[in-house]
Amino acid sequence: MPELPEVETVRQGLNQVTLTRAFMGGEVLLKRTLAYPFSVDEFLQNLTGIAIAHWHRRGKYLLAELVKLDSNSTPGGWLGVHLRMTGQLLWVNPQEPLQKHTRIRLFFAENRELRFVDQRTFGQIWWVRPDQEISNIITGLNNLGPEPFAPEFSVEYLQAQFKKRQRPIKSALLDQKLVAGVGNIYADEALFLSGIAPTTPCTTLTREQLERLQHQIIQVLEKSIQKGGTTIRNFLNVQGVNGNYGGSAWVYNRTGEPCRVCGTPIERLKLAGRSAHFCPQCQGGGNREQGTGNRE
Repeated sequence: MPELPEVETVRQGLNQVTLTRAFMGGEVLLKRTLAYPFSVDEFLQNLTGIAIAHWHRRGKYLLAELVKLDSNSTPGGWLGVHLRMTGQLLWVNPQEPLQKHTRIRLFFAENRELRFVDQRTFGQIWWVRPDQEISNIITGLNNLGPEPFAPEFSVEYLQAQFKKRQRPIKSALLDQKLVAGVGNIYADEALFLSGIAPTTPCTTLTREQLERLQHQIIQVLEKSIQKGGTTIRNFLNVQGVNGNYGGSAWVYNRTGEPCRVCGTPIERLKLAGRSAHFCPQCQGGGNREQGTGNRE
């Protein structure tokens, strides 16, 4: 599933190519991809003649701020997108052959098209009217914790959240109510860089460990954004290019390979149905001080 860096990479790419271009219509090839409104005609009719002022991101949601093409730039509502597991937004020429799993096509001025391609069909798209509160329609926005880059995501915040949580820290980091946008890849990476085992109960984490963890979550996300995210299976940016972070990952998807710090084989276990990749030496205390100095 695309996580914060992948969604942010898509957001940045969309802001480079789609702004101020008018919607000229579209085509819904799989109706259930359209989460709201339920009428395909209403969706397409209300977008036609509207332009995108700016793409925003909240957690793993993409939110396009829409404006009417008039002298006052009247608000035109919002276009929301959630890529879910396999969703892609591709900026293409309309004459390009359709990708096999194309679900929605949005036509723009100057002979361009934005395609929503989604193999597993879990992705969703919303159009929210200007007079509607966006979180009343895209209700998942109400369940998100602070952004990792926001001041609210502080060590004090983590202390307050973890003091009564007995579950493993890896499972807690996947909870979008705790922190928005972090998923399996970057939780593994941040825990390794912090020298914390994924099975560590939240309540046992010291302030020093939380300081490292808060710092490393931000650092690993920033690094991945710089590399265009991670492509394991399906992720592509709007130009159809893979992300490059995966080749430099510390532990994620490297089961059995030597740790880049100490050489110990990377291990993998299941926590609440999700994989956790870790180095038993660097994250078990034996080589923590040496490892920490060589990971930045």
